[in-house]
Amino acid sequence: MQRLWSLIRNKYLLATLAFLVWMLFFDRNDFATQYSYQKQRANLETERSFYLKENAAIIKTINDIRSNPQEVQRIAREKYKMKKDNEDIYVVSKVAPKETP
Repeated sequence: MQRLWSLIRNKYLLATLAFLVWMLFFDRNDFATQYSYQKQRANLETERSFYLKENAAIIKTINDIRSNPQEVQRIAREKYKMKKDNEDIYVVSKVAPKETP
């Protein structure tokens, strides 16, 4: 009991415990804040990789358009549903099956 009492009265131990409690819970950069920052960072890195892939795809499309006139026609037909004067276009889309209870 005496040893426990001397540990509790130790000013260095009390200062260390107070410092740890302060840093873990009350400081501006506590554990909860650091966790949310890491989560936000992971989300931003995921978005960054997505946008880098999209950017590469757009640059490839631009380069294809500049070098190949058939590519312009293909993109105009697929994306913008353009057609020649004597053509008919049929758009086929998949329909999700209905669920029966």
